Amino acid sequence: MLEVKSYRDLKVWQLGMDLVHAVYEHTKHFPQSELYALTSQVRRAAVSVPSNIAEGHARESTREFLHFLAICSGSLAELETQLFIAERLQYLDSTALKATLGKCDEVGRMLRSLQKTLRVKLG
Repeated sequence: MLEVKSYRDLKVWQLGMDLVHAVYEHTKHFPQSELYALTSQVRRAAVSVPSNIAEGHARESTREFLHFLAICSGSLAELETQLFIAERLQYLDSTALKATLGKCDEVGRMLRSLQKTLRVKLG
C-alpha cells in the first residue's frame, strides 16, 4: 500500500482536481450574464471538493479530517444540483452533464470509502 505523505497522494484529491478542470471547461460556455451567479456557484462548489480534502488532511486529527470530508460531500451534492440546474437552463448539454456527473459519482464513492476507512481507524 502506498504511504500517503501528502493530500496530493490521495487519488480522491487527484480526481477532485480533474472534476474542477472539467467544471471550468464547461462553465466557460455559460452565458456572460451568469458569471456572478450560477457560473460562480458551480465553480466554487467544485473547487471546494479538493480544497476540503487538502485542508482536512492537513489537520491534526482523524476526526477533523472526517469533518472536512463531510463538508466535501456536501459540496459535491451542491455541485451535482447546480449541474442539473445548468442543464435545465440549457447551459450544459446532456452529454456534458452525464460525463461530469460520472466524475462526481466516482469522487463520491472514493470519499465514502475514505470516510469508512477513517471511521474504522477511530474505533
